Amino acid sequence: MLFGLSFSALFLLAQAVVTTANPTLGSLQQHKKNLPVYPKRSLSRPTISFAPYHPSKAQIPSPSRNRTCFVQSHNDNVTDDSPYILQAIDDCNCGGHVVFTEGTKYIIGTALNLTYLSHIDLDIQGYIQFTNDTDYWQANSFKQIFQNATTFFQLGGEDVNVYGGGTLDGNGQVWYDLYAQNIYILRPVLFGTIGLKGGSISNLNLIYSPEYYNFVANSSNVVFSDIFITGFSKSNNTAKNTDGWDTYRSDSITIQNSVINNGDDCVSFKPNSTNMLVQNLHCNGSHGISVGSLGQYVGETDIVENVYVYNISMFNASDGARIKVWPGSPAELSGDLQGGGGTGSVKNVTYDTMSVSNVDYAIEITQCYGQSNFTLCNEYPSNLTISDVLFTNFQGTTSTKFEPIVGYLVCSSPNVCSNITATNINIISPQDTNQLTCLDVDDSLLAVNCTTVNKGSN
Repeated sequence: MLFGLSFSALFLLAQAVVTTANPTLGSLQQHKKNLPVYPKRSLSRPTISFAPYHPSKAQIPSPSRNRTCFVQSHNDNVTDDSPYILQAIDDCNCGGHVVFTEGTKYIIGTALNLTYLSHIDLDIQGYIQFTNDTDYWQANSFKQIFQNATTFFQLGGEDVNVYGGGTLDGNGQVWYDLYAQNIYILRPVLFGTIGLKGGSISNLNLIYSPEYYNFVANSSNVVFSDIFITGFSKSNNTAKNTDGWDTYRSDSITIQNSVINNGDDCVSFKPNSTNMLVQNLHCNGSHGISVGSLGQYVGETDIVENVYVYNISMFNASDGARIKVWPGSPAELSGDLQGGGGTGSVKNVTYDTMSVSNVDYAIEITQCYGQSNFTLCNEYPSNLTISDVLFTNFQGTTSTKFEPIVGYLVCSSPNVCSNITATNINIISPQDTNQLTCLDVDDSLLAVNCTTVNKGSN
């Protein structure tokens, strides 16, 4: 349940009020007008259930807490409340329950290292906003190494639960405008789950992140459930790279029962993401549920394996299900994103049950990510293998971008892809066509209408 609503009710609400391929302030305002009045929030930790699938590893039991600490606030919309937050967390660490009070606003203007948490609940019922001091955050946000990611805070430790029905606001507009002027600025991720061993993040609103909404690194046995993500630019400067979740060097992460309105990957499995379960998501305006990008860095071995993605509704997106791998030679996607030449593997990935609407490609595999010269890409094929991938039970319509093509299954060499299967794919274009580009893959395993026509990848 999210704020007293079932996931199905919230899904219908999101579907009714958010329908634009490039989300705008107008769509956000319309969304806010249609939000229901939520019931008073409970101080108790929500019970998280898994359906229809369960994580491959049992969740670590989380005992009840033995004391409660309430976070003070200046509540003046200006003064940094970080000292109050740290005091409450320190007082209640190792067995306590920290409450951010409903109806109270908390300002965070200090980078918070919370990787020492143990057996603690953070009950965010109020409204947390990060300051718009871009100079401070570029100098002091936590550097997470991968793709220049930084975070406002980093939350880690063991047995940590975050919930409460409240809101985390990344104050993203100043960052969207600044990035339009300088693509090399470091934009903080709104929620950094870094080194968490066992825990949950649930029943939260995440809005206006400067970059990704969630970065999950070096973590295991963590579940994200009933999360509502939204936040669009109020200017002509688009909110870019606002992935819903990026997982990195993490194992046994579950993401479920959530609504995501963003401008990049709905979920992205970055290098060394294993035993992942994603189910029951509504994604709007995104780049799909993505494996990768992988193989970006020479000398690095990237592994993604044992991933199950189930029951996804994808609207107004570049992709539905996507696997994106860098080629074997250097390539440049943009001035702040280059790579190629890394090694590794993608193995045992299933996309099961996806509905798409106005999506450029329902299914996409590319091993030429960032490389527009296909001759060069084929001359230096990817060093990363893809095997044992299943796409099944897809339905819906694509956009007009690539029609008559509705999907793209293209490897850079027949030697680096094996056992890629597609069954029960009922996808059509607006012209009522159903062709998929199939190159350097075994099309005898693909129950689709293959063609060699290549209009390029996203």
